[in-house]
Amino acid sequence: MDKRIRVGAVSYLNTKPLLFGVTKDATLIAQIELIEDYPARIAEMLLKNEIDVGLIPIAVLTKMKESYIVTDFCIGAEGEVASVCLFSERPMEEITHVLLDYQSRTSVQLAKVLLKHYWKKEVIFIDGGIDFRNQIIGTTAGVVIGDRALEQRKISPYIYDLAGCWKNMTGLPFVFAAWIANKKLDNDFLIAFNKANAYGIEHIDEVLENLHFPVYDLHTYYTTNISYQLTSEKRKGLQQFLSLLNTV
Repeated sequence: MDKRIRVGAVSYLNTKPLLFGVTKDATLIAQIELIEDYPARIAEMLLKNEIDVGLIPIAVLTKMKESYIVTDFCIGAEGEVASVCLFSERPMEEITHVLLDYQSRTSVQLAKVLLKHYWKKEVIFIDGGIDFRNQIIGTTAGVVIGDRALEQRKISPYIYDLAGCWKNMTGLPFVFAAWIANKKLDNDFLIAFNKANAYGIEHIDEVLENLHFPVYDLHTYYTTNISYQLTSEKRKGLQQFLSLLNTV
């Protein structure tokens, strides 16, 4: 029987620093089965008990019967995150429809929260398909996340950074995803896993050596846009976001 711990992680550039130390640690990697996919899929796998712990969108916490936030790290932002944005050809006041990224849960819910409480605007929401970015035209905007959002920054004239807008509205940082387990895990494993997460955050230049992404400066992305430490302020932002979910 395979006793390895099933670990799900998002297959975006923003997770590379967190996974860097994990994949370098031969002892740790032997203990896990690492699965990478887009955020909504990893969340679904955790809910179905197909994995034991995942770097998942925090909105999924409301659907879990049993949940544990593990490690001192997350995918968060103290201000503008760059890779989770509402993109449009027109300014906010002209937007009538918003396409929702199928790869996301938290980001889509954050957009809804901001549209209601920050912009105080009613729009028609449309579930985006595989090629939904092609439909961001005219008064139809779109929520795009991850690597594709960094690409979209070169295309759309209007960019509304959702983490930046959240900070403006609440004064708090935002947590998009955290390492969440659906059961209690071995403490020795959690200590080693936390340490491995820390390694990449502390060695960003090493992480960057084998990455090539000409669309956006990854050093800026990893050191300025994304904030990886799961601080007490981020936990406050997380709780405030969860409390607003039932309003949209």
